[in-house]
Amino acid sequence: MKIAIAQINTTVGDINGNFEKIISNINSAKTEKAELVVFPELTLTGYPPRDLLIKKSFIKKNIEILHNIVEHTKNIAVVVGFVDEKNGKLFNAAALIENQKIIGIYHKIHLPNYDVFDEKRYFTAGNSTAIYTLKGVKIGLTICEDIWIDNGPATDLKQKGAELIINISASPFHAGKDKIRLNVVAKQAKENNIPIVYCNLIGGQDDLIFDGRSYVINNQGKLVQQSKAFAEELSYISNIQTKNEIDFIENENESIYKALVLGVKDYFRKNGFKNAIIGLSGGIDSALTAAIAVEALGNVNVKGVSMPSKFSSEGSISDSLALAKNLNIPCEIIPIKNIYISYLDSLKNQFSNTKFNVAEENIQARIRGNILMALSNKFGYLVLTTGNKSESSVGYSTLYGDMAGGLAVISDVLKTKVYELSTYINNVNGKEIIPVSTITKPPSAELREDQKDSDSLPEYDILDPILRAYVEDDLSSEQIIDLGFEKSVVVKIIGLVDRNEYKRQQAALGLRITSRAFGQGRRMPITNRWKDE
Repeated sequence: MKIAIAQINTTVGDINGNFEKIISNINSAKTEKAELVVFPELTLTGYPPRDLLIKKSFIKKNIEILHNIVEHTKNIAVVVGFVDEKNGKLFNAAALIENQKIIGIYHKIHLPNYDVFDEKRYFTAGNSTAIYTLKGVKIGLTICEDIWIDNGPATDLKQKGAELIINISASPFHAGKDKIRLNVVAKQAKENNIPIVYCNLIGGQDDLIFDGRSYVINNQGKLVQQSKAFAEELSYISNIQTKNEIDFIENENESIYKALVLGVKDYFRKNGFKNAIIGLSGGIDSALTAAIAVEALGNVNVKGVSMPSKFSSEGSISDSLALAKNLNIPCEIIPIKNIYISYLDSLKNQFSNTKFNVAEENIQARIRGNILMALSNKFGYLVLTTGNKSESSVGYSTLYGDMAGGLAVISDVLKTKVYELSTYINNVNGKEIIPVSTITKPPSAELREDQKDSDSLPEYDILDPILRAYVEDDLSSEQIIDLGFEKSVVVKIIGLVDRNEYKRQQAALGLRITSRAFGQGRRMPITNRWKDE
């Protein structure tokens, strides 16, 4: 049997648009004489639809469109994801359609309810698996989480006589996830002695990024076919057992970079934005953000603004202009010195007899935020914020200042990874995109004389492993200290992370590229007296 794997980029809520994409892929599969075409999880609604599932009209429309798909399945079979409704209950479902008839509907049994997943809020779990015969082959259907369960639906289907398992999925990306996912699917195939066709979603949806990389695994658990990463693809497979094993290859920095590019591209495209504006400081964070934006949107749709103050170094302006030249984007220079003086003059009575401190520093950041938002309002740009995960973790950012914007592109990228990605971009392009001087100079917010990040924070090669251990791995302070870090440093960093939750919950939406990003997958209370010991 020739199977088409339709790894497509759906849009949540765009049921008609998703329908058109489904039909286009069915027609292409027919042209290639495929006998079955497989689509990702919740193909019709997009994933995750969240509280759209509360709207009865949304559920009704998705079922109506399912029946419209049936009409387009003459001489072909289709597995498509949709939301089923029975007796007032909703199910995450897969329909098997053949030759203009629905021959089976499977309800997802294992509903994930951790990290970014919240399926038990909406769906009722299915309670049984079923075998469907197609072109003489006994097929079992599973949906995403089902394939992650040992002695679960895959084992049950094998025991019932299945000869092939289809898994339709919407498994979001994070660094390292692809290898984890492959190992899970391969283990199920090998232990149950059955080939598995795994079709994953691709595309950006708010903070989540889906990487595709659909698999075909033979009954020995060997990878014999893999679809593209971060791109739509309609691929074909037949005679699975005769295919040779292929190598699994992943470059983490390449994957993260492509994920961020796709996240930006789809956030703009799916939400109707076109142009981005970025405050360029001459630092590495804004440089990386700008490079990602240009790759995602094209240079004609990205604008830079340099806003030097009395504390800005000469290199801040020259490095910003060099970056803009390398990216072929415009960069306006709007000095903030006079605006800053005006602020201080207005506050001279209130600030009299006080020392220069964070108040005067943050006024500068908020002036810059106001300028960017003014340009956004006037010309329709979406402001991209440039803060990284290290800064966000410890609150090294200014509320309503550099945090002001519509999308936080690198908010889940630790500072050490920012350097790696910047070097990666230069290496891949074979030339200097991000100025070497930007990469090599000590990082600084430049809000006071001779300021450096290391004045307030540990060096990033110390800070980042502590943050990874506490935020992403959920280790206690004691466990982190046991890793070899100084107790005083660990206690300080954990205190900063906990204390700055209020800032993060007011930040722009950030793209997720790690296993634990600040956002829907990490739901910490702001008012919180728990102290990790």
